[in-house]
Amino acid sequence: MGKRVVITGASRGLGRALAEALIAEGHQVAGCARGAEAVNALADQYPDHHFTAVDISNAAAVQTWSTAVLDQMGVPDLVLNNAGLVNTPAPLWQVPAAEFEAVVAVNLVGTVNVLRSFAPAMIQRGSGIFVNYSSGWGRSTSPEFAPYCATKWAIEGLTQAFAQELPPGMAAVALNPGIIHTDMLETCYGEAAASFTPIAQWVKAALPFILNLKPQDNGRSLSVPGSLS
Repeated sequence: MGKRVVITGASRGLGRALAEALIAEGHQVAGCARGAEAVNALADQYPDHHFTAVDISNAAAVQTWSTAVLDQMGVPDLVLNNAGLVNTPAPLWQVPAAEFEAVVAVNLVGTVNVLRSFAPAMIQRGSGIFVNYSSGWGRSTSPEFAPYCATKWAIEGLTQAFAQELPPGMAAVALNPGIIHTDMLETCYGEAAASFTPIAQWVKAALPFILNLKPQDNGRSLSVPGSLS
């Protein structure tokens, strides 16, 4: 039977690729992203699913969205905290305060908002998997990306602590998706980004890997196979 899956950042990049692949396999998807135009296009393309414009850094907006998802789709089996921002490369002291705060608001606060909004129903049912997107820069560092590194290191610790709070039968994992040619990677590497794993190739490995996560994986820091270079 198909799974009920929630995906943040579903309008582009890895989130959109996974959403479309999940739908193609018969799963039910509820996705969100900030850009209303892109989300509305997805909603028109997939009217049997649930795509909504939501700023995940806004706790009240996420709560409203989650209530609608739970009413319309039911309790999710899988929550993918995929949405993320990367700062424009610069030494930390040159990153504007507003840009630093935006990266933290989406990557860290947004993840917590989603967990807070969906966890109670999943815990009450006693099953479900949370996948919080980390990064290679959540386990290592690089100059000029300190804000992004800080949020992804935080995701690793947050996920391990959250995992300890879940009842048996559930799991939370921190997932490094790998190095994939996306718009975000172009921000980091410029033209060199094109030499890394294409999204279409990545999703073929990522989708079965994510769908096969089990309660036994609770608290683990994992990486999608074959996408680290």
